[in-house]
Amino acid sequence: MRYRNDLKWSDVTPEASWLNRRQLMAGGAAAASLLAAPRAFAAGYSTDETPNTFEEITNYNNYYEFGLGKTDPAQNAGALTTSPWSIEIGGLVDRPGTYDLADVMAMGPIEERIYRFRCVEAWSMVIPWNGFQLSHLLDKVGVQSSARYVAFETLYRPSEMRQAGNLLNWPYREGLRLDEAMNPLTLMATGLYGKPMPNQNGAPIRLVVPWKYGFKSIKSIVKISLVADEPLTTWKNSNAREYGFYSNVNPNVNHPRWSQASERRIGGGLFNSRQDTLMFNGYGEQVAQMYTGQDLTKDF
Repeated sequence: MRYRNDLKWSDVTPEASWLNRRQLMAGGAAAASLLAAPRAFAAGYSTDETPNTFEEITNYNNYYEFGLGKTDPAQNAGALTTSPWSIEIGGLVDRPGTYDLADVMAMGPIEERIYRFRCVEAWSMVIPWNGFQLSHLLDKVGVQSSARYVAFETLYRPSEMRQAGNLLNWPYREGLRLDEAMNPLTLMATGLYGKPMPNQNGAPIRLVVPWKYGFKSIKSIVKISLVADEPLTTWKNSNAREYGFYSNVNPNVNHPRWSQASERRIGGGLFNSRQDTLMFNGYGEQVAQMYTGQDLTKDF
């Protein structure tokens, strides 16, 4: 896989796909804002693969608080109130507090990052995110020397997340080792295709960790904690046999119920929709050194 440090999503998306006339005709003011949205400078690690369309990205999601079907979040997440929004940042940091979203978004330059996205269910997309490196936020709040992990928590608001049920123990929680969190690939995403983050994709701010399975990229974040010990994560807590803490994309380690050797690219067409899965989702050059000496069949 090839990477460049100067790509924007507009550089790799065919203009005909970007200027989707049906979307423009149906979208009115919202579609016009897509064209008018400013394009931030794309710094580093973007793939030159063609991104999925805005429609594909926003209509095929896992966000179980809004339903179990792939189209349920697009239908139900409109109920989510995303303004005002704040994030509680605490634990082993020098400057704990509850930060307004605008202050959080000012903690690092917003960039365009075109990332491969691989779901643990063996489907994939290529998504043009807007966001800033998580490392910038951590530098701003001051990570203390005893911190070894970063824990995240999603909003849980039953009055608006009426489809959540009892599938999982809410609120949704995730975590990273500190070196993973500080890796420049790790993004706090605030939008996609130059637009603010759609509710069904994790508005107003979510994590994106492109070398890990998608459930690690926690949505609608309201809490970030720096901690000394490995934090509780929702899917590992639910079923540790199937979902480990690391959950790095690994074609050599199958899920107990299906192979991870290949993936189905959403929007790939009937005869071009399956492809081999790459170790670390193709980001090994940037991340493999973090796992030197680890047995990734056990630390899955």
